Amino acid sequence: MEPSSRSQPFSISRLNLEAQGLLEGSFPLIWLQGELSNLSRPRSGHWYFSLKDERAQVNAAMFRGRNSLLRFQPRDGQQVLVRARVTLYVPRGSFQLVVEHMEEAGEGALRARFEALKAQLEAEGLFAQERKRPLPPWPRQIGVITSPSGAAIRDILHVLKRRSPWTPVVIYPVPVQGAEAPAALCQALQLAIRRNECDVLVIGRGGGSLEDLWAFNDEALVRAVADSPIPVVSAVGHEVDFALTDFAAALRAPTPSAAAELISPDGDALRARLGVMARRLRQLMGHDLSRQRQRLDGLARRQRARHPYRQLEQTRQQVDELQSRLSRALQQRLALLRGRWQPLDVRLRQQSPAQRVQQQALRLQGLQRRLPVPLLHRQERLQQHLTSLGRRLNTASPLATLDRGYSLTLVGGQPLRSTATLNEGDTVTTRLAGGEFESRVTAVIPPKK
Repeated sequence: MEPSSRSQPFSISRLNLEAQGLLEGSFPLIWLQGELSNLSRPRSGHWYFSLKDERAQVNAAMFRGRNSLLRFQPRDGQQVLVRARVTLYVPRGSFQLVVEHMEEAGEGALRARFEALKAQLEAEGLFAQERKRPLPPWPRQIGVITSPSGAAIRDILHVLKRRSPWTPVVIYPVPVQGAEAPAALCQALQLAIRRNECDVLVIGRGGGSLEDLWAFNDEALVRAVADSPIPVVSAVGHEVDFALTDFAAALRAPTPSAAAELISPDGDALRARLGVMARRLRQLMGHDLSRQRQRLDGLARRQRARHPYRQLEQTRQQVDELQSRLSRALQQRLALLRGRWQPLDVRLRQQSPAQRVQQQALRLQGLQRRLPVPLLHRQERLQQHLTSLGRRLNTASPLATLDRGYSLTLVGGQPLRSTATLNEGDTVTTRLAGGEFESRVTAVIPPKK
């Protein structure tokens, strides 16, 4: 920091802010022991007091959020151990401490041992996060290492009964305070590991002073918790209490009740989740059944369409349609043939011998009237001869043949002379003396040799 010139002097507030920054940057959180004096508790909830020893004193403040966590009520003249931050109160420029934690001075030696052992084990990597084992989401059985008569076991069982009543609990009873407690805790933990009957273990006790909780700071126990193949949850004291097992365990719970909350699935939440999943499953099953029902209906329709009776019906319908088409085609063919045959019939009638004989007879009569008598005799002879020829011609006429019971078969309007030009299915016209009819050839018999 550069010195100020006379033309630009420091303001008092700037000086105090600079001093505050220097103090807070030079001192980390420190532990101090001294006697309380001038303790003041205003309505704001903050505490103001002095800490002194035989030769000096310093002002201190402990704000409401911190002093509410204390387990004892401090008083003037009491020796205390505090963890504090060195600072400067800027408005008055007074040097002071902001206290983060306070305990009775009798715990000072234990606190020093606690901090020293914690630093040693932390340096060895015993508290490293990668050593910690994950907790099972659905423990099949829970083990609790604690006093069978303390408040901790009652709180744990109460929470487990409420949240997860189907989960069995195994209690490993041990003393949690006194000289024999650390060894008993280690033995119970080793027993639980050997039996391997639980998926997670809770080790802990209710609240107390640092001395009361000291068994959970035993080095052997801390190492056993860190090395346990079964995940261990440390639940020692209240939220403000810390033990070294908290740092070595897979998880630290602020209280035994909180430990039970952390390791057990919430039955109500589970039932609600199962209800949601059941409704979702019913919806999915309903949708799937609907799709399968639609698919089954489609398959049934396809099956009915492919059924032999259905195919037979369709075949019958096709046969009816073909027969109708064939009938219309035959009618059209017959109409065409009839149209071609009628002109031929007219021509045949016009060229008939009888017609010609009649015409010649009329002509002859005319000539007879014009001829003289000699010629009449000749005419009579010619007439007789013509009559004879007419009878012979009439005998050779096809029409005369028809009059005798014979018929004339036409194909395409032309007389049929041989079966060689016929095929099965052809339509022929048969003419009689008294009419005609059409027929279809069903068989062709070749002439005999």
